[in-house]
Amino acid sequence: MPPPPPPAVTSLPHQCSVLLRRLAASRSLPPSSFLRALRCLHARLLTAGLLHAPSHPHLTLRLTHLYTLSRDLPAAALLFRSNPCPVAATSLVAAHAAAGRLPAAVSFFDAVPPARRDTVLHNAVISAYARASHAAPGVAVFRSLLASGSLRPDDYSFTALLSAAAHLPNLSVRHCAQLYCSVLKSGAGGALSVCNALIALYMKCEAAEATRDARKVLDEMPAKDELTWTTMVVGYVRRGDIGAARSVFEEVDGKFDVVWNAMISGYVQLGMVKDAFELFRRMVLGRVPLDEFTFTSVLSACANAGFFVLGKSVHGQVIRLQPDFVPEAALPVNNALVTLYSKGGKIDDAKRIFDSMKSKDVVSWNTILSGYVESSCLDKAVEIFKEMPYKNELSWMVMVSGYVHGGRSEDALKLFNWMRAEDVKPCDYTYAGAIAACGELGALKHGKQLHGHLVQLGFEGSNSAGNALITMYAKCGAVKEAHLVFLVMPNVDSVSWNAMISALGQHGHGREALDLFDQMVAEGIYPDRISFLTVLTACNHAGLVDEGFHYFESMKRDFGIIPGEDHYARLIDLLGRAGRIGEARDSIKTIPFEPTPSIWEAILSGCRTNGDMELGAYAADQLFKMIPQHDGTYILLSNTYSAAGRWVDAARVRKLMRDRGVKKEPGCSWIEVGNKVHVFLVGDTKHPEAHEVYHFLEMVGAKMRKLGYLPDTKVVLHDMEPHQKEHILFAHSERLAVGFGLLKLPPGATVTVLKNLKICADCHAAIMFMSKAVGREIVVRDVRRFHHFKDGECSCGNYW
Repeated sequence: MPPPPPPAVTSLPHQCSVLLRRLAASRSLPPSSFLRALRCLHARLLTAGLLHAPSHPHLTLRLTHLYTLSRDLPAAALLFRSNPCPVAATSLVAAHAAAGRLPAAVSFFDAVPPARRDTVLHNAVISAYARASHAAPGVAVFRSLLASGSLRPDDYSFTALLSAAAHLPNLSVRHCAQLYCSVLKSGAGGALSVCNALIALYMKCEAAEATRDARKVLDEMPAKDELTWTTMVVGYVRRGDIGAARSVFEEVDGKFDVVWNAMISGYVQLGMVKDAFELFRRMVLGRVPLDEFTFTSVLSACANAGFFVLGKSVHGQVIRLQPDFVPEAALPVNNALVTLYSKGGKIDDAKRIFDSMKSKDVVSWNTILSGYVESSCLDKAVEIFKEMPYKNELSWMVMVSGYVHGGRSEDALKLFNWMRAEDVKPCDYTYAGAIAACGELGALKHGKQLHGHLVQLGFEGSNSAGNALITMYAKCGAVKEAHLVFLVMPNVDSVSWNAMISALGQHGHGREALDLFDQMVAEGIYPDRISFLTVLTACNHAGLVDEGFHYFESMKRDFGIIPGEDHYARLIDLLGRAGRIGEARDSIKTIPFEPTPSIWEAILSGCRTNGDMELGAYAADQLFKMIPQHDGTYILLSNTYSAAGRWVDAARVRKLMRDRGVKKEPGCSWIEVGNKVHVFLVGDTKHPEAHEVYHFLEMVGAKMRKLGYLPDTKVVLHDMEPHQKEHILFAHSERLAVGFGLLKLPPGATVTVLKNLKICADCHAAIMFMSKAVGREIVVRDVRRFHHFKDGECSCGNYW
C-alpha cells in the first residue's frame, strides 16, 4: 500500500482565523473565561505580526468585534484607533450605544473619514441616536447619508430613521405622513422591519387619526410577525382603547406569546382583572407558551384585585413550570408571588417564598418589607430593613410611612434624619411621611422646616406632599396655614379636598366644612366615602344633626355610595351627643349588617351623655364579646355608672377590667417649646420644671376664681372627698402642659397642647377661664377634635 499523504500544513493566519471563529461560537463561556481566551488570541496575533497586517485585515476586525462582545470596550477602541475602518467603527458604535455611552459611540463614527463611511455605519449611528431618544441628530445623520451621493439608504436605514423620529417633540400626523412617503418612494415600503417601525411611529403620535393610519399600514403589509401585532396591541392599550387592542389581538394567527402577554398586561393596567384571567386560561388551554412576563402580569393582577384564590391557582402553574425558568426569569415571578401572599394576609407564606428565592434584588427586599408594614408587623419590618443588603428611596419611604401608620412617629423622624445623613435624597412621598409624623406629634416647627425643604427642592407641586402639609398644619392647630396650602396647591385632588374639609371640621368650623364640600361637588370633583366621613364628622363636632342626616341620605341617593360601618357610627354618635338617643337606638335597626364595635361604642358614648343605663349596659356587653381587651369600653361604662352615682356598679366594672388584665391607657399631654417636645402625665412630678408649673397654675387659679371659675368635681368619677377631687383635677396632664406653655413661650404666642385622650369637662372650663385670665389664645387637640380657647370662649361652643 502506498504511504498515507502527509497532513496538510495550515498557515498561521488560517489557524488564528479558525480559533477566532470558534471563540465567537463559544459565547456560552463564562465572561471571565471568554475574555481570557480572547486575550490569549490577541497576544498570539501580536507576536506573529498578524495584528493590523494589510494582508489579513479580517483578523484584526474579528478581534475588535469579539472585544465589543466581551464588554472590554477600551481594548476594542485601542485596536480601532490604529486603523479607523467603517467595519470596526460599526461594531464599536453598536456596543457603546448598547452600554449607554452615546458620545463615545458618535466619536467612532466621526473618526472614520466621510469618504470611507458606508451605509451600515450610518445605520448604526442613527440607531444609536434612536436608542438614546435623540431624534434630531439621528435625522441629520440620515440626511448626510442621502447627501453623500455615493450611498443609498437601505431597509435598515429607514427602520433606524423611523425609530429615531418617534422621539421628535410634538410629533404630528404630518411628520409621520412625510416619512411614510419617503419610505414608499425609496421602495422600502414592503420591508417588514420598516412597516413595523412605521406602525410604532404612528402609535407614538398623540393625534386621534394616527391610529387609523397605523391600521392602514397594518392592512397593507404583505407579511406580519410577532413584533407587528405586539406594537399594535401595545399602542392601543397606551391610548386606553382596550376594545381596539382586543380586536387586533383576535386577528393574530399564531401562538405568539409576546402578543398574548401584551394583551394581558393591557387588561391589568386598566384594572380589568377578570378579562386578564380569562385570557390567561385561554393561553393555558391553547398551549401558548407561558413565560415570566405572563405569570408576573397575572399574579400582580390577582394581588391588586384581592383575588387570592385565583392567584394560588396561578402559583400552581408556576410550580409546574418553575424548573424551566432561568434565575433571571424566576426573580420577577417570585417577587409577584411575595406580593400576592402579603396582600392576601399570608405574610408567613410570603416570607417562606422570599427565603427560598435563589436570587433577590432590591424589589424583592422592598416587597417583603412592604408586606410586613401592611400586615402591621412593624417589628419584623424593622428587622428586614436592617438586614437589607441594599436600599433605595422606596425602602426608606416604606419604612418611614410604616412607622407613622404604626404610631411610632418619633422613630419615623429619626429614620428620616438618618436617611438624609446617609446622603439618600428623599422623594416627595418620603417627605409626606415625615410631615405626617410631625402632624401626629404636633411638632409644628419641625413641620414648617420640612415645608421649607419641599419648596427648596421643587416639591411644592406634589399632591402627596401638599396633602400631608394640609393635614400636618391642621393637626398642629394651624388651620389658617392649612387653608393657605390648599389654596396655593397647583393641582388639588379629592384627597386634598377631604383633608381640608376634615381640617375645618376638626377645628369646629362645621358650616365652612359643609360649604367647602358643596364647592367641591360644584367643581366636578366626585366625592368618595372618605368625603362623606369627613362631612359627618364636621356635623358631629358642630352639632349639625339635620345637616348630618341630609348628607348621610345623599350618599346613596345622589352618589351611589353605600354607607359603611364608620358612616353609621358617625351618624349614631351625632344623634347621641345631641341628646337624641332614642333615634340613635332606632338607627341600629336600619343598619343592613350586624353592628360593629365602632357602632356599639357610639351607642355607649351616647348613653354616657344621656344617662341611659339599660341601653349602655347592653352596648357594653356587646363590646365585651367583640373586643374584650379594649380599655375604652370598661372606662365608658364605669364612668356612666359613676355619673349616675352607682358607685358599686362602677367598682364592679373596674374590678372586671383588672381581672381580665386590661390596662387603661394613661392620659398624657405634650407641647413643643424650643424645638423640643415636653410630655406631661397626670400628677406629673418628674418633669424638671414641674414645681414651677404647679406654682404658676396656683397663681393663675386665683385669677380664674375671681372671674367665676369653680371646679366641676362631678367629672372625678371616684367616691372621695371634694377637696381630693379638686386636687386630681388640678394635676390633669393638659392643664400642666398649658401652664408650661404659658410660662415658657414668648408673650402673646399661641399655646398649642396635644392630648391622647378626650379633654375632661372641668379642664375644658378651666382653660376657657385661663385664656381670659392671661389674655392668651390656647389650643388643645384631644383625641376627638380641636378646641380654640380665647377670651373665655371655646370654638366648640361647649359642644364636644
